[in-house]
Amino acid sequence: QDQLEESGGGSVQVGGSLTLTCAASGSTFTDYCMAWFRQPPGKEREAVAALDKDGRILYTNRVKGRFTVSLDNAKNALKLQMDTLKPEDTAMYYCANRRYDCERGPWRVQGTYPYWGQGTQVTVSS
Repeated sequence: QDQLEESGGGSVQVGGSLTLTCAASGSTFTDYCMAWFRQPPGKEREAVAALDKDGRILYTNRVKGRFTVSLDNAKNALKLQMDTLKPEDTAMYYCANRRYDCERGPWRVQGTYPYWGQGTQVTVSS
């Protein structure tokens, strides 16, 4: 889907949890790689996690073991369960989508995703 809207951000203490949701709508994609990116204050946007129609699930090392990405097909929503949050997870989180799978093109490269949401802010405080 080409229209994306994130929700679920907020403020949480170190070690806490949040679940982000990306509601997808619009035209139906026959193939896709849906991803979460984040942009910490004053830094570049970076890839966090992605999944595709073929079942590939990918994470950046910084969140592996703490974050879980999933797709709720019934609700057309991409989820990001974030546990054991750290101050360095503070960022604006964005959902992105493209019309081909996560293997055919580098999933970490934001330029390969033409469809983006507006973002939701996550703040982790100690």
